[in-house]
Amino acid sequence: MTDNLALGAMLFGTVQDERRSFELLDRFVDAGGTWIDTANCYSFWEDPTGFGGQSETVLGRWLAARPGVRDRVRISTKVGCEPTVAGKFPESAEGLSAAVIKNGIEGSLRRLGTDHVELYWAHKPDPVTPLEETVAAFGELVSAGTVGRLGCSNYPVWQVERARRIARADGCTGFTAVQQHHTYLQPRPATQPTVVHRFGAVTDEVLHYLEHNADMALWAYTPLLSGRYTRADKPLPAEYDHPGTTRRLAVLDEVAAETGTNRNRVVLAWLTGGRPAVTPIVGVSTVGQLDEAVAAMSLELTADQRERLDAAV
Repeated sequence: MTDNLALGAMLFGTVQDERRSFELLDRFVDAGGTWIDTANCYSFWEDPTGFGGQSETVLGRWLAARPGVRDRVRISTKVGCEPTVAGKFPESAEGLSAAVIKNGIEGSLRRLGTDHVELYWAHKPDPVTPLEETVAAFGELVSAGTVGRLGCSNYPVWQVERARRIARADGCTGFTAVQQHHTYLQPRPATQPTVVHRFGAVTDEVLHYLEHNADMALWAYTPLLSGRYTRADKPLPAEYDHPGTTRRLAVLDEVAAETGTNRNRVVLAWLTGGRPAVTPIVGVSTVGQLDEAVAAMSLELTADQRERLDAAV
């Protein structure tokens, strides 16, 4: 099953040229993949202009060149992080005002060449715009049929809950998904992974909230630490240099040997088969990496293996 795997398109159109992007998208769909994750700001930091939109543009060209494929895929995109001034992020991030959300979805749909997206995310909290304004603007998109579901990324739990309460009180659709960084290894206490926003890491509090709100889904970005589980040329960042990492990697290697796979596949299987079940977003640069991620979706860990992985602290 590949429904619980999302292809991350963040670097399509910048680091990955159009030919390679098309190749990866074709392979993903041929393997039964459905979810493609992008954002209106991808990837402003890789483009000479300092602005994003390249990923959605390449996805739009791919959809246009593949008649009928739009019915086979589900698109997840985001608003809120596009810079308004080149070279000045995060201080010039567009935010989540009603006008930005309206213009954001219109721009995304235009670049994608479609009339709707299946999942639309608030990319990060907006410290200026009232939450009521943001929630209402997102709700209007669902009512209009432009967006299927709503999610929030990099939000603190209290703000997720407040936004959902506002939506219920106002009778509009609220968030039913969160997108955070989540993986098997854990950073040293009092540090946070360098790959995330301030509230971007999955914590025990996030997991507790999801356990008690069955309508909420969890998506995980950078689940494989950008290749650092398996690539000797990409050492783990300093925040993972502690005894807990040594213990968890040892169990990870044990389970990989028992299953005849590798660390990456076990991590993805641990995420997708856990509670709550996670939709990992995998960013790949080669067909081989994509095939490995797809193969991980059919790996089922035993109760004993999962218990050992969980117990290594």
